[in-house]
Amino acid sequence: MKAMDDGKLIIDNDGKENTQLLKGWEVKKLKEVCEKITDGTHQTPKYFEEGYIFLSSKNVTSGKIDWDNVKYIDEKQHKEMHKRVAPKVGDILLAKNGTTGIAAMVDRDVIFNIYVSLAHLSPLKNVSPFYLLHFINSPLAKAQFNKRLKGVGVPNLHLEEIREVEIPLPPLPEQQRIVAILDEAFATIAKAKANAQQNLQNAKELFESYLQGVFENKGEGWEEKSLEELADEKCTLSYGIVQPGEEYLDGLPIIRPTDLTKRFIDLTGLKRIDPKLADGYKRTKLIGDELLLCVRGTTGTISIATKDLVGANVTRGIVPIRFNSKIINQEFGYYLLSSDFIQKQIRAKTYGAALMQINIRDLRNIQTTYPLLKTQLIIVQKLDTLNAETKKLESIYQQKINDLEELKKSVLQKAFAGELKTDKVVAV
Repeated sequence: MKAMDDGKLIIDNDGKENTQLLKGWEVKKLKEVCEKITDGTHQTPKYFEEGYIFLSSKNVTSGKIDWDNVKYIDEKQHKEMHKRVAPKVGDILLAKNGTTGIAAMVDRDVIFNIYVSLAHLSPLKNVSPFYLLHFINSPLAKAQFNKRLKGVGVPNLHLEEIREVEIPLPPLPEQQRIVAILDEAFATIAKAKANAQQNLQNAKELFESYLQGVFENKGEGWEEKSLEELADEKCTLSYGIVQPGEEYLDGLPIIRPTDLTKRFIDLTGLKRIDPKLADGYKRTKLIGDELLLCVRGTTGTISIATKDLVGANVTRGIVPIRFNSKIINQEFGYYLLSSDFIQKQIRAKTYGAALMQINIRDLRNIQTTYPLLKTQLIIVQKLDTLNAETKKLESIYQQKINDLEELKKSVLQKAFAGELKTDKVVAV
């Protein structure tokens, strides 16, 4: 326990605390403010369709307990586990790995058990559980947790390390005052964040609505043919490399389904393979500007290959598409494949359980619809303009969401530095 003194309590971002303390405040270790700090079973449980609730760190990913996606164990396992840990309302569950440093309060009076990926903290009576929860989810605690991570691959927190984390602790009435301010501030922030997220969603839906309208409200002169009929004569609509092998220094760039995260794909972050592995896949060798359609996993995802990718190739999960330029404008083709008109057909032909995919024959038979080239260019221009405006709005709303998250961190920072002097914190 640190000595009390007048002044300001300061805990730096790296988790180091300054010895200046506000009068009445102390710095204690978590083991000194909790009745117990334990973790769940180390044995891999056997699950059943019903029984006793079993939680893991996956159920504490958002700062709240996800009670809707729990697993169940039988009575025999429950009796063995509950001898060690018996969480109750007001106790706190802390993720030890995966989502390390995220905690949630037990808010239901139900009997349940936990896995070793969760730590169970039961606060003493002179410690507000809400104050403790806010602290554990604060940047100050996060910095200390990060310094104490151990292990390779998926680092985790050991109980002995959790117990040594230091918490600035004022008297209980001050804890309760801080909690009241934080709760009100976070409610305001949550409302503002929800509004920003709704505006972000509205911006995306506005573009999607216009895009679908283009292909639903077709005018005169539109025709319908299969995807195979509209492909360029040199485009065979084929799968890429089945076994790309390991990373090869300065090798051939290859695009995988996981790379299709944005509209335009360039060399950034691409895996490199032995060029010899592509010798039998010249049909999928890129020349740039191809539409890259995902046919395994998240089928229907579409991106565009930039000119940087000349000579590159794709894996089994991607089909490069180049339209006959005399019939289909390539940019129009991107919007066509992105439209619900095509995506519905892809979803209907997608099959599989563990790995979703679409057969190449079914892909070639996908029906497309298109107007004259001059009409396509007009449509592309309108969609490009609206897409640019939509992206601008998305950027604004996303920045608003990010700012609100930073505001929340700032409020927490002030709370545990003893700087919440007012009765209200307003999110603007």
